[in-house]
Amino acid sequence: MDMTSFILYCFIVTITPGPTNIVILSTVHNYGPKKAMNYTFGSIIAFGLLLAISAMLNTVLITVVPKIIIGMQIIGTIYMLYLSYQIYKMDTSQSTNNKTGTFTTGFFMQFLNPKVIVFTMTVIPSFVLSYNTDTPTVTLSVIAITIIGFIALLSWVLFGTILKRFLHKYTRIVNIIMALGLVYATIMIWV
Repeated sequence: MDMTSFILYCFIVTITPGPTNIVILSTVHNYGPKKAMNYTFGSIIAFGLLLAISAMLNTVLITVVPKIIIGMQIIGTIYMLYLSYQIYKMDTSQSTNNKTGTFTTGFFMQFLNPKVIVFTMTVIPSFVLSYNTDTPTVTLSVIAITIIGFIALLSWVLFGTILKRFLHKYTRIVNIIMALGLVYATIMIWV
């Protein structure tokens, strides 16, 4: 296995904008890094769980993948459009109890996030199982990919925290751009 390609692929896929990253940035922007970290922890635990499931059940899932992907696309599209609407209409001048930036929503978003589903179902067979199928190697690979994903998500929390003042100055514009980014990510599911 080419470790450089493996690490580069994992990092690029996890750090590029997607539904989870956009919600993290929006949560930092509107509710602060602590709330965003709750969401991030839920997201990364689900991400690691999805990787483990992919590693264990890859041979079974390979026959069902087309049906799963279509179902996930439909569910994911509805949920992502709902999130983009929530980001668009977000008003930070009012104090609200935001349900978006919680551990639970971060956790469940990963199971509806087509980018994560496709990535977890392809990275293990493409980079790991084609070279080594022993349990310790597969387990270490799942842990390594999860750590890379955590670093990528954490960078979005950091980015949002560093730019918080700028983001607050242009709240409405930032919310519209993030909502449109999420809509774009939703459209890319079907392209």
